[in-house]
Parts: sequence; structure tokens; C-alpha cells
Amino acid sequence: MQFFRKVGHGLGITFSFILRSILYFIVGSVVVSLLLVGATAVHVWAYARGDHHPPSDTIFVLGAAQYDGRPSAWFAARLDHAAQLYRNGVAPTIVTVGGGQPGDRFTEAESGKNYLMEHFGIPDSDIVQIGEGVDTLTSAEAFKRVADQHGWSSSVVVTDPAHSLRATTMVKDVGIDAAGSPTRQGPSVQGRDAQLNSIRHETGGLIYYKVVERERDNFRDFIQGVL
Repeated sequence: MQFFRKVGHGLGITFSFILRSILYFIVGSVVVSLLLVGATAVHVWAYARGDHHPPSDTIFVLGAAQYDGRPSAWFAARLDHAAQLYRNGVAPTIVTVGGGQPGDRFTEAESGKNYLMEHFGIPDSDIVQIGEGVDTLTSAEAFKRVADQHGWSSSVVVTDPAHSLRATTMVKDVGIDAAGSPTRQGPSVQGRDAQLNSIRHETGGLIYYKVVERERDNFRDFIQGVL
């Protein structure tokens, strides 16, 4: 406190003015943070309710847990929706993505491809598996590398509803013209509590990505450009 009094005296302002300024700054920061969280949550919720599936080069299915080659209920719901989009002629190719845990015999991508072939009769030639990716961003980056090799520039992203905005944003950021078409079945949509928990989780995840990861990459690119 004595420090602020000395500073205020040296600048010709009162100690109470300094305290009010600090208080206003704190309150303002809290209000802005709440507005950011609220606006992001609404955006996540609104995008989750939408279904965007323009004709594209690929249908990109985000991986989820698999058990010795058998997709979890979460993953199967995504794959079922991707198969329906494929049958509706949205894209000629389905891309499955996702690595595996140490000791796994199958990657998420491989189990997803096998599921699509066995349950829907989709030809092997129409499914590309990418056995990489430990999270949404690394999966999007792995997809971009393969997309460049095949000459793909557009994709419909299939995942859970609340995850759709963050996943589609990341795919767009790596350079793919992406739209989100989330599944409407599976554990992620069974019950209000599950949906609210997903929205809360994805709100935090999207804010972290935009504020931390995206800006960190932009700063790194700026430094590399300067050097």
C-alpha cells in the first residue's frame, strides 16, 4: 500500500483514485471474461444444432476410443453418420483418423475403417485411414498432410455435436475448406446432462485453442518470418 501511495503522490493523484482504477480493471476483466465464455458457449451450442454438409472431397471422421478393433459407442455413432453422408453422395471418400495407445493392436483409424467396411459394405478404396493424431489438432494436422498428397481441398467434419465447432475450426485453420456435420446419436446426445457437460468442456477447449494455441502458432510464424 505504501508503494502505491508514493507512486500516487509522485504523479499527483490520490491513493483512492489508484484503488478505484485497480478495482475497475479487475471488475472489467471479470465482465469481459464472462462475456467471452458466454458468447463462446452460445456459439458452441448453436453450431452443434446445425448440420452443414456441402458436396466435398472427403468426409473426415474424428477418432475416439476403440477396444481391440471395436469402436466405442461414441466412435460408432460418428462412423454411422459418416456412412450415411457417404451414401447420400456428400463425398466419394471417407477419412478415418486417430492413433492408438501403447499395446493396442489397432489404431482408431484402422478400427474405424474396418467398421465401415463390415457394417456398411463401403469399399476399401473409398476409405483412407490415417493412424495418427492424439487429439483434435494433431488429427487435423495429419489430415492436412494426407489431403495435400491426394489433392483434397474440402471436407465435411464428423464428430459429436458440441465438439463440431472446435473440430471444424481446427480443420479450417490447417488449410481445409471445412463444414461440420455432427452425429445425432450416441452417448454424447443421450440426456441433458451429457449435452451440457459436453458444451462446458468444448467451450473451455475452444477458448484455450483460440487464446493460447492459435496465438502461439501465429507468434512463432511471425518470429520465423522476421528471422
